[in-house]
Amino acid sequence: MRATYDAATNLHSMTYTTAEARQQVLEVLAVAADELDSALALLGEAYEHLDEHAADVLEAELFRPVQLAYGRAKRTHGEFAARSELPGRVFESAPAVAPGSGAKELIDAAVEAAGRADAALVELQDSMLPVEVGDAELRAGISAVRELVGGMRGRAREVVRTLGR
Repeated sequence: MRATYDAATNLHSMTYTTAEARQQVLEVLAVAADELDSALALLGEAYEHLDEHAADVLEAELFRPVQLAYGRAKRTHGEFAARSELPGRVFESAPAVAPGSGAKELIDAAVEAAGRADAALVELQDSMLPVEVGDAELRAGISAVRELVGGMRGRAREVVRTLGR
């Protein structure tokens, strides 16, 4: 009788732990998406400070990859929430950036925000929670977001280097 009780207790505990793990994954994905949204707002404001050529470079090298990463993070969050039968989240747009900073400062701040998103996802991957919840689509989504923002610091350095030329 004791073995049956232990098995039932462990199963209940495992179910609870899995539910907690899934909720934690969703929370980290939401934090990463919010940081990416902040990066988009900053890059959008930086765009307004640039001439047409520099703005086009900024859009291609920084804005577009962050925009794709943000969309993928939101989609990964929503799809994982649905598969896990947990409530999803409506993502609000980041507040507008107050003018006053120059393009370089805005780009630097955007790189920092994207870096915080990537760091959150690295920590999530390192925790093994995405593996423990057994969701291949989740792991693929996290990897895709990280791939899109990977190398952003170097791309931003190149964009800033060419400003004013």
